[in-house]
Parts: sequence; C-alpha cells; structure tokens
Amino acid sequence: MAEIQVDTREYACPVANIKVDCRGQTCPVPLVEVRKALKKAAPGDIIEVVGTHPASKKEIPMAAAAIKAELLSVEGSDTDWKIRIRR
Repeated sequence: MAEIQVDTREYACPVANIKVDCRGQTCPVPLVEVRKALKKAAPGDIIEVVGTHPASKKEIPMAAAAIKAELLSVEGSDTDWKIRIRR
C-alpha cells in the first residue's frame, strides 16, 4: 500500500508581519490603526489585529474588503477578538 503524504503548509496559519494591539481602544482608533498598518504593509504581508471593541470586530473586515485585502480569519468573542488580514 502506498504511503499518503499531505502538504499542510498551505493550511498553516502564516506568521504575522505586522501586529496591531487595539485592546481597550474604542471607535475610531482600532479602524484608524488598521488602516495605517494596511498602508504600511507590502503586498502579501499578514496583519494581525487584536482588540476588545465589538463594533471594530465588524468594521475592520469591511474595511479590508473595501481595499481588496484578503480576510484570513476572525476569531474570538465580541469583546476579545483577533483578526488576520493579508495585504
């Protein structure tokens, strides 16, 4: 029987190039900080954002979509979340 090999590299979560910590910040600070990070990022860079503001958890993915950035993940609760975006 042939051995089955699976390449899991494409499924692994890539390491963030830029980290944005917005915990404790309210609107519009998290969104402004993410926009700054997106402008600074090179194509292909991964931005990881952590925060606690419920509205920002919804606004940040919409902002990423508006500039055609790839939303990789949205994890956590409304008051403790992590969002990963590829520029």
